[in-house]
Amino acid sequence: MMTNSISHSLFILYVADQTKSAAFYSALLQMQPTLDVPGMTEYTLSDSSKLGLMPNKGIAKILGDQVPHPQTGNGIPRCEIYWTVSDLDAVFQHAVALQIKVIAAPSAMDWGHRVCYLADEDGHIIAFAQPIQ
Repeated sequence: MMTNSISHSLFILYVADQTKSAAFYSALLQMQPTLDVPGMTEYTLSDSSKLGLMPNKGIAKILGDQVPHPQTGNGIPRCEIYWTVSDLDAVFQHAVALQIKVIAAPSAMDWGHRVCYLADEDGHIIAFAQPIQ
């Protein structure tokens, strides 16, 4: 276990097209980025959590040849973002109206949440969940 507690989180998705992905997440999250510069777009989700979008080519420069180029994984589900919300049906209908790819409509899961699964244009899985009352 870590001896230091984690006080803030920034989760970064590697994306093929930063501008296109920023437009997607702005529409889905119904918010504008708090940072949008070449090489990084960030959304402040809460006081301690942010979502970042970094172009594949940018992270490839940082990582070098130590790992496969991120571009080779586009379209393959490489991660899942799991967000809990207070009105799952409203979020799902919003996503459908935006014509976002639906992987699974809201349904009850055995861990006590109703969950829907969506995909962004890079293949990242986005789950929105609501606790079952």
